[in-house]
Amino acid sequence: MSVEKAITRFAGFMVLLSVALTYWVHPDFIWLTVFIGANLLQSSFTGFCPAASFFKILGIKTEAECALNKK
Repeated sequence: MSVEKAITRFAGFMVLLSVALTYWVHPDFIWLTVFIGANLLQSSFTGFCPAASFFKILGIKTEAECALNKK
């Protein structure tokens, strides 16, 4: 798995989790959904994603690094 795929999976999981928490626990969890969306939006403009940094620390490689290792 690459960092890019890990970010997509993590973002999807967090959105679903925040919606479930909003529905079953408390309506204020909607702000978690808003935060996730805002983070995805700023990441698309700046290229900075805190989750990507965390996944790189865990040793997950980027798509480019995976492609270089296949050659």
